[in-house]
Amino acid sequence: MADKHRVHIFISGRVQGVFFRDFTRRQAIDLELTGWVRNTNEGKVELIAEGEKEKINQLIETVKIGPSSAKVKDCKIEWLECLYEFKDFKIIY
Repeated sequence: MADKHRVHIFISGRVQGVFFRDFTRRQAIDLELTGWVRNTNEGKVELIAEGEKEKINQLIETVKIGPSSAKVKDCKIEWLECLYEFKDFKIIY
């Protein structure tokens, strides 16, 4: 089994109300990542993903662009130790 990694990301810009969470969830599932994505009260999207580093990097590159209706201004990325706490990738409401 490959080493697993964890990333915590805050995405800012026009990212709420543009299907960003669903877009992120579908991308993460396609990449076999686990974790969650949610909107914050500050108008950002926050996500935690765990999995192989190469696949997480692919997710990062994807969310830096987002769905066609989004306008991503910034991504704050923090790498953390994997906690193996998720079974799937879901949207938190």
